[in-house]
Amino acid sequence: MPASATKSLRIAVLADSDTRWKWGALTARRIAPAAGIRLDGYLLRGRATPTPRQLAETGATADSLREVTGAEFLRAMTGESMTGESYDILVLALVGGGVQAMLHGLKHAWGSGPRPVVVTGYVGVVYEKLADGLLLRHGADLVLANSAQDADRFRAVYEGVGADAGAVTEVALPFLGGEAYAGERAPYTVTFAAQPSVPENRADRTYLLERLIAHARRHPEREVLLKLRSKPGEHTTHIEELPYQKLVRGRELPANLHLVYGHMGEVLDRTDLLVTVSSTAALESLHRRIPTAVLTDLGVREALGNHHFLGSGCLTSWDRLDAGHRPEPDPEWLARQGVAADGSYATAFDAARARIAALLERSGALPPLEPYYTPETAPGYLPGILGRHHLGPDGAPLPGSPATRAEAGPVRQIVRRAARGAYRHGVQRVAPVIRRMGEL
Repeated sequence: MPASATKSLRIAVLADSDTRWKWGALTARRIAPAAGIRLDGYLLRGRATPTPRQLAETGATADSLREVTGAEFLRAMTGESMTGESYDILVLALVGGGVQAMLHGLKHAWGSGPRPVVVTGYVGVVYEKLADGLLLRHGADLVLANSAQDADRFRAVYEGVGADAGAVTEVALPFLGGEAYAGERAPYTVTFAAQPSVPENRADRTYLLERLIAHARRHPEREVLLKLRSKPGEHTTHIEELPYQKLVRGRELPANLHLVYGHMGEVLDRTDLLVTVSSTAALESLHRRIPTAVLTDLGVREALGNHHFLGSGCLTSWDRLDAGHRPEPDPEWLARQGVAADGSYATAFDAARARIAALLERSGALPPLEPYYTPETAPGYLPGILGRHHLGPDGAPLPGSPATRAEAGPVRQIVRRAARGAYRHGVQRVAPVIRRMGEL
């Protein structure tokens, strides 16, 4: 369905968390082959649906934004809830299972008729569940890879199972940017980028907090920031059962140590040294040539994700940082990771834009979506994925799903928000207590 030369491109983004909304909305603007676009956002209702504060912190805006269930979104994509216009591009910014469910649901809804170009990808570093996540994303017109290394790995996975790898398209992370680091500021500022689920256990998170406090005391002339992802009760892409805000309670913090929220780019504007275990913030920092340290204190392990930085030159420990060490990144590693510190970022999305333009300009409808997983190739796996999104084996909404009911009224919306708040409270406060009791 080619876009009219006189009308803006219409793009829809479906996201299931604050981080994925940021990735999806910014990616949509980067890959649009035309300057003028209308972007409609859909937030998939669930445990990680972002709050207004979280949405504002991402800095990613849309012309419209509403919360939906998967079935409600599928109904919107068939035109039942739209104003007679169809989308040109759809970005699925979801966890792998969500992408797979939507691909099958959309295939059922659209059949062989007109449809938009469907795009998906990853919000950051892919350090776990590579094959699982990729095969769940197979079937989109474009599967975006954030670096040359990822593009090679993605194609190898698809070709290894005999699936078409033509959708893999190399781009870069859409939120890289900002001014390049110009040298030390006054005061010299060290930022620790916290992660919701890395590390997971209390002992390791307490260790990192204690080392950060000790660094601030050792260097009173420095400003030390603990950059937090979410406030208590909020969820991100990953569940945070032990937020650092909870771990600092009752501790006497040095006067030069501050807990901060806000947009990561704004925090990096004042950062002289970025410290993390494996956060994507490290790539943002490296893109701006800010000295960046990836900690080895808890080991270099797949469970932590810091194994992704092997060969980067950034792996180091708190002991070395306390002594004044500043890591020097390896240029070849940076180039392979799509960090684009060499100035090539401006062209990183050219290939994706060209592919999308070609698909929009083709005559006739695009072919039906064809995910790798089908009831024939994965009969013991696919039905469970689809069922969690109230879809049957053929991608059709199951009886009683939200697609067959009227949209939620104000009272039901209030009840949903209350239920989600109760769930989040249970995850962060009740569940850890139950686990500790079970260990007695």
